[in-house]
Amino acid sequence: MANLEKGVTSLNSKPNSSLGTKMSNFREKVIKDFKRNKVIYLMVSPVVLYYLIFQYGPMYGLQIAFKDYSPALGFHGSPWVGFAHFKEFFDSFFFWRLLKNTLLLSFYSLVFAFPAGIILALLLNEIKGRVFKRTVQTITYMPHFVSLVVIVGILFDFMARDGVINDMLVFLFGIEPVAFMRESAWFRTLFVGSDIWQNVGWSSIIFLAAMSNVDPALYEAAKMDGAGRLKQMWHITLPGIMPTVVILLILLIGKFMTVGEEKILLMYNPTTYETADVIGTYVYRKGILESNFSYSAAVGLFKAMIAFTLLLIANSIARKVGDTKLW
Repeated sequence: MANLEKGVTSLNSKPNSSLGTKMSNFREKVIKDFKRNKVIYLMVSPVVLYYLIFQYGPMYGLQIAFKDYSPALGFHGSPWVGFAHFKEFFDSFFFWRLLKNTLLLSFYSLVFAFPAGIILALLLNEIKGRVFKRTVQTITYMPHFVSLVVIVGILFDFMARDGVINDMLVFLFGIEPVAFMRESAWFRTLFVGSDIWQNVGWSSIIFLAAMSNVDPALYEAAKMDGAGRLKQMWHITLPGIMPTVVILLILLIGKFMTVGEEKILLMYNPTTYETADVIGTYVYRKGILESNFSYSAAVGLFKAMIAFTLLLIANSIARKVGDTKLW
């Protein structure tokens, strides 16, 4: 009987001792790795702290989306209302307009702005003259470093009734001046077009860097087979940068519901709300200007959940279609 009890005790102690040994080894590995790479950990710590404080920390406040929040009562003292704010938003007059404008602006940016950087990179890659190539790169990069406020200010000046664009249209075609920035029908065109002008050069840098990793021997073999520059671009360059394109596309889809809200706030006005007002600007007006914190938190949470779902779908499709994926 005593031997049986000793055997059972030894069997029970083995898993615990094994687990303790594994934990001890893990701690030793972590300590050694930290000592060996302490400079790298020190360099990355500000980035980690930024995300912990400003990205993950505020998620604690999402509970106000389910409460009738009052700053005087605080998070815990405010009464619980469940999904009342979500239902109010879904039943409101603005819901379908906001959703439509957000999706359309994001879709147009995806269709027109995203390929623009790829096309510019492909064209620059084919230029042999170094001076001309660097000149074009510098000119296309420059707008990216101009403040967004300045960019929108230029739009207002150029697109005004007495601006340069209207003067040219009147002089060349005799068209009556149009207040482009106050016409809702022109908002999406101006938003996407100015975005292309400002960011096409900068976005092409990533694709040019990806093209530099394509094996030059592939181009030599294609030349020997009689492939012209267009076929080389289509069959070698594009497949070579496709993993980069897919990753950036997935990340862009993850931001599908964000759609440059800061720029829209600078560009829009009540006369263009019909096509310009998106979920992000609506949250700003409700939460900041009207101090309706719970309602705006519910709308923002809805937007975040849609974006997260789109990101999961895009990554799942990329994983099934090819080998390139985020996780």
